Amino acid sequence: MYKKIIVPIAMDHLEHGEKTLERAQSLLDDGGEIILLNVVEDLNAYAQGYMIVDFPLELMETSRKQATQTLTELKDKHGINGRVEIRIGGAAGVINAFAEEAEGDLVIIASHRPGLIDYFIGSTASRVASHCRCAVLIDR
Repeated sequence: MYKKIIVPIAMDHLEHGEKTLERAQSLLDDGGEIILLNVVEDLNAYAQGYMIVDFPLELMETSRKQATQTLTELKDKHGINGRVEIRIGGAAGVINAFAEEAEGDLVIIASHRPGLIDYFIGSTASRVASHCRCAVLIDR
């Protein structure tokens, strides 16, 4: 069993995240902690140059607030002993860095069935599994 489980949850796949969260609860030691993590994708400088000046910052702040509220409600609904973390950046890199920073024992990440595009660019779940320093469970 695990003392600290990190569960990255994408807002556009909340139903998968909720199922993954239930799996995390079943693997958690007594007194352990689950960290619900959402990564708000950062718009790169090139893309920002084509947008209205404040729009990317407003968009990221709105996404951050919505994710915090949604994950807090999810945490409370399931009676989870843990916390919510929202980070900004590229999903796989941020998840891996956070797992190390938080000294996580396990990352449980939901994944879709791979499609053709995943063979060219790879999925977030596969990049996390390939580079994370702690154990990774990919939940389908």
